[in-house]
Amino acid sequence: MAKQKILVVDDEDLLRWSIKTKLEKWGYETLEAETATEALKLFAEETPALIVLDIKLPDGSGIDVLQKMKEQDPNAAVIIITANTTIDNAVAALRLGAFDFICKPINYDELQTSVRNGLETSRLRDTLNRVQSYQKKRFSFDMIVAESPQMHELLEVIQRVAESEASCVVLQGESGVGKDLVAKAVHYQSRRSEFPYVAVNCAAIPETLMETELFGHEKGAFTDARAQKKGVFELADGGTILLDEIGDLPLGLQAKLLRVIEEQQFRRVGGVRNINVDVRIIASSNRDLEEEVKEGRFRADLFYRLSVVQITIPPLRDRREDILPIADHLIKNFNVKMKREIAGLAPETKKLFLEHVWPGNVRELRNTIEHAMIFEESPYITPKHLHARITHPGPPVAFAGEKLAVAGAVGKLTLEQMERNMIRQALEQTGWNQTRAAEVLGISRDAIRYKIKKHKIERSHAVTS
Repeated sequence: MAKQKILVVDDEDLLRWSIKTKLEKWGYETLEAETATEALKLFAEETPALIVLDIKLPDGSGIDVLQKMKEQDPNAAVIIITANTTIDNAVAALRLGAFDFICKPINYDELQTSVRNGLETSRLRDTLNRVQSYQKKRFSFDMIVAESPQMHELLEVIQRVAESEASCVVLQGESGVGKDLVAKAVHYQSRRSEFPYVAVNCAAIPETLMETELFGHEKGAFTDARAQKKGVFELADGGTILLDEIGDLPLGLQAKLLRVIEEQQFRRVGGVRNINVDVRIIASSNRDLEEEVKEGRFRADLFYRLSVVQITIPPLRDRREDILPIADHLIKNFNVKMKREIAGLAPETKKLFLEHVWPGNVRELRNTIEHAMIFEESPYITPKHLHARITHPGPPVAFAGEKLAVAGAVGKLTLEQMERNMIRQALEQTGWNQTRAAEVLGISRDAIRYKIKKHKIERSHAVTS
């Protein structure tokens, strides 16, 4: 591993030599400059990991040098050294972004600690910048495949939302349509992208734990609270919170959430101090929240407060122009991940894809592509390695809003009833194999188990004599 390079800038030969000797003894490579001009030239050419900079130089002020270095590289780690201990100099240096301020005569133990901490801070900043840059690219609007008119319109909307200061957004759409991808795009293409993005699945966390998950708790707040814990609102301060499946949030917590949104502050469980936060809330649901309000399962005041912007993502079956482009996009991604060279879909596979209703939406399409690419040996994905539900489709699966014959009557069902119907049909279609039924619906096995329990779905057994 290459030694980290440190630039020492001081016009005193003896002091510069002394600092250089110590740094090399501690395992660093050193560069030397005795003027501001020489320091800026070496900084531009050598890109040192850290700079030890005297505040008084023959041809200028170290403060001016610091400012120019920060203009070139805002993450530059600079330690200011000076014999002048005036508060004004210290404040000016720190305001411009100096990492530390050390007075002469130099305490070398203090300098060693400052150098080590400065380099570590610089490394962490570089890592964070790389991660943020990667996330910005990964969740850019260009990564959302949009060929259909509906998706072009959707992209325009989410771009406006990302650029805005909208405090709350409601995302609605069936399971697997890509609500999480849209939420991340809104966050990572907004001014909040430098702050955390935190997602909470309201359906997956028990009601007794949800309040501490959202707001945290103080030590001793309850029996198992052995230490203070920060909740997601505190962790996401400045950034974005995705409250996934918010329709499953208990009514009592809905009231508390409304108060937090209105007041932009909360208290940890067991706490006495208000904590102020600035977060954007994206609430997603595969249910019709307006219908949930009518049924009394969701608070009207919370719904209207969250609905600053409402975005509905259409299911894949309603935007068939997107099916093949999304498939091609997924194949390219999996080629990189799996080190494969699949050229695309065979003509007969394209036909099957366009005929399939995709009850699990984009999630089901992704799982189908991944499964086929694991086993496919030809240059194109053929029907040979597709799931039977695509090559030999069974009875059509019901979707929200369609009319079905139920117990001899035809009528429009509620979303809750439709969900129960879809799960039962998927289970019956797969011989009550929960894993396969989950694949059909494009959800996880844990999710289908939760839904079976929620809707109290039981397998009926025929009795024969």
